[in-house]
Amino acid sequence: MTQLRSRVEEAKASRTQLVRAVGLLSLTAIAINGMIGSGIFVLPATVAKLLGPLSPLAYLISGVAIVLIVLCFAEVGSRFDRAGGPYLYAREAFGSFIGFEVGWMFLLARLTAFAAISNAFAAYLGYFWPDVGSGIGRVLAISASLLVFTAINLFGVRYSAWLVNLLTVGKLLPLLLLATVGLFFVDTQHFSVSAPPEIGALRQASLVLIFAFGGFEFASVPSEEVLNPRRNLAIALIAAVSLTGTIYVLIQIVAQGTVPQLATASAPLASAAQRFLGVAGAAIVTAGAILSTTGTNGAVVLVGSRILYAMADGGQLPGALARVHPRYRTPHVSVIVFALAAWTLAMYSNFAQLAAVSAIARLLFYLSTCLAVPVLRRKMADASRQFTVPGGVLIPITAAVICLWLLSGSTKAQATVGGVALLLGAGIYGLEAWLRARALNTEKIAARSRS
Repeated sequence: MTQLRSRVEEAKASRTQLVRAVGLLSLTAIAINGMIGSGIFVLPATVAKLLGPLSPLAYLISGVAIVLIVLCFAEVGSRFDRAGGPYLYAREAFGSFIGFEVGWMFLLARLTAFAAISNAFAAYLGYFWPDVGSGIGRVLAISASLLVFTAINLFGVRYSAWLVNLLTVGKLLPLLLLATVGLFFVDTQHFSVSAPPEIGALRQASLVLIFAFGGFEFASVPSEEVLNPRRNLAIALIAAVSLTGTIYVLIQIVAQGTVPQLATASAPLASAAQRFLGVAGAAIVTAGAILSTTGTNGAVVLVGSRILYAMADGGQLPGALARVHPRYRTPHVSVIVFALAAWTLAMYSNFAQLAAVSAIARLLFYLSTCLAVPVLRRKMADASRQFTVPGGVLIPITAAVICLWLLSGSTKAQATVGGVALLLGAGIYGLEAWLRARALNTEKIAARSRS
């Protein structure tokens, strides 16, 4: 293992390096795009169905829980300036096998998310252009958008960051318009409460919302291309979660206060907008959904390709995936490989069961990052960090307990698919380790024969 690590370090030193071009605003935009995707456009109805007028209470509970997890990411991320995010943290804290499994699950989660969001994108686009809602039109729409993301990621992370910034503004404007204008039309009688919430419904709603906040971890992955990542990551994470939480609460209030039968609404935001903005309001919300899903997928391609790069950079995937283009300074091989895998999965129509991987994966790398806080404090005691979670181990342990509690609520289908994915990852790890050991042994024999 020592020889392998030294060879990996020698290879890093001799190759072209990634360029640092992602500033604080772009990093915040990446986190926002990870959180605000297609889910926000149906989220108010889902929460209202579970809690009715008490829906805002679930936002408070899930907001507190997600902030604790975010604080753990902020501290651990402030120790590193390399790519990888949760994969890197787990590898450094718990060793190569746990690190690989976390990276593998993160990668699968991004691929399945791209498939789901791409199909939502095609459906929303079909509102304006019915031919792309299904069939060959759907294939062409998804393929064209992915081709654009791939090309931009190949030509430079600076261009990718600019696109993410543009799409972030595009997705936030319709939501902010809906939230601010809609407040003047809210009927407060829709918030009357006659009984306390059921504990089971409150837990279920909080679980849904914690997943809605998920995606902030996107910002932790491309640290090797971020300006001053040790400082900027913590700021970006906290700013993104705060802004997203505010938007979520405002959207819930507006939807609940303007749509009488919110719990049964199939398109709650479009229904709300149509009530006080007319047909143009529904069109604005749909356009926002198109930009929202596009922005999230743009961030997915950026982050997913960097996970492949980081795992190869750590010697746990084929070295070709860690190659950096000499001119554009991008991990071009990883970008192309991720794009091809994402396209293949997006074309797979029966991807719904694979989405269960995303739920389990997210909780696993949240858990591993929370547990990594006290471990890395001990293992990297001399390393500088620009953010420290207050209260010793209280917040990391509390956040880890929250993750375990959420994992205990996983369905049988989620647990089964997640377990199969972990076993598959273990098999790939074992095969890769065997191939590395075999190659190293061959080189040793060759060196002896030459001497």
